[in-house]
Amino acid sequence: MNEMDSRVTLTVGGMDYGGWKSVDITADLERQFRMFKLNITWQWPGQTVDQRIKAGDSCEVRIGKDLVLTGYVFKAPISYDGRQISLSIEGSSNTQDLVDCAATNRPNQWHGQSLLSIVEALAMNYSVYVVSEIPETSRLSSHTIVPGETVFQSIDRLLSLFRVFSTDDAQGRLVLARPGSGGRASDVLELGKNILSANAPMDYSQVFSEYRVIGQHKGTDTKSGTAVSEVEAVAADLGFKRRRTTVINEGTQLTFELAQQRATWESATRMGRAQSTTYQVQGWRQSNGDLWRHNTLVRVKDPVLGFDDDMLISKVTYSLSAQGSITTLQVAPPHTFDANPHPPKKPSA
Repeated sequence: MNEMDSRVTLTVGGMDYGGWKSVDITADLERQFRMFKLNITWQWPGQTVDQRIKAGDSCEVRIGKDLVLTGYVFKAPISYDGRQISLSIEGSSNTQDLVDCAATNRPNQWHGQSLLSIVEALAMNYSVYVVSEIPETSRLSSHTIVPGETVFQSIDRLLSLFRVFSTDDAQGRLVLARPGSGGRASDVLELGKNILSANAPMDYSQVFSEYRVIGQHKGTDTKSGTAVSEVEAVAADLGFKRRRTTVINEGTQLTFELAQQRATWESATRMGRAQSTTYQVQGWRQSNGDLWRHNTLVRVKDPVLGFDDDMLISKVTYSLSAQGSITTLQVAPPHTFDANPHPPKKPSA
């Protein structure tokens, strides 16, 4: 990785700032905003900081020529001692406002609208644009903001219902994501070649043998006009050795088909998360010059953990320290993020 390809630039008010001594930039398929932390130090004596960068400034972060984040500076602390001055800059994507801020739309209820149109209305309240990579959904009978909930809490209830993930992109937009839409990594993650370290918690504490989704469905009984029936759907993981049942009470109106799809999705995603693994590799770019990116498929060859298959990179962190530049990649089976997964296979480990 040559120096220009790895140069991190923070752009604020038309000015480019570089020379950072330490860097952490993270993008995550399951988080709504990217984050960065940049640090630089100066030696005394006689040098002071002309601090043009302030909390609240809009900014862009690039690695080489690649835009990786569009958002705002949230912190700009300065510290010093008798030897040096340290300046840190921390910030995140535009989409952090959706996580932090209240949903205040008026009116606060939608009827007969698609998922995308409701999400767009909620996000635009904070000037955040939405990009959809998912097929058109069925229309919801209704969606109502719960008093006091944040924009993302309201959006997340919709995402869970339709088994959709959302994240952000380099332009600071909210993305209704399709797993693997970032394409395929050109390099293979391979033990003995580019893997520096691995960490696989193999935590099956949230995996069950049976997933029951319950809810209500408004009937069409013309006599009463408000007939309501109970909806229940079950997905079983036949590979699980003992009985463990969890019940998910979906607070919104459900059809049987939605309930069944949600049960199957819970079964697949929980098993996938249990197999989530973190790898570290040297440098931020692959051998073809592309940055490692989240929401891309990568071939993993790891006989220690029993992997020889395509995995989805769900999280990527670029870090720079005295030890050099490292990319930390979190990978999981692709079905972990699939809206309509096949029932998960029994794990090999």
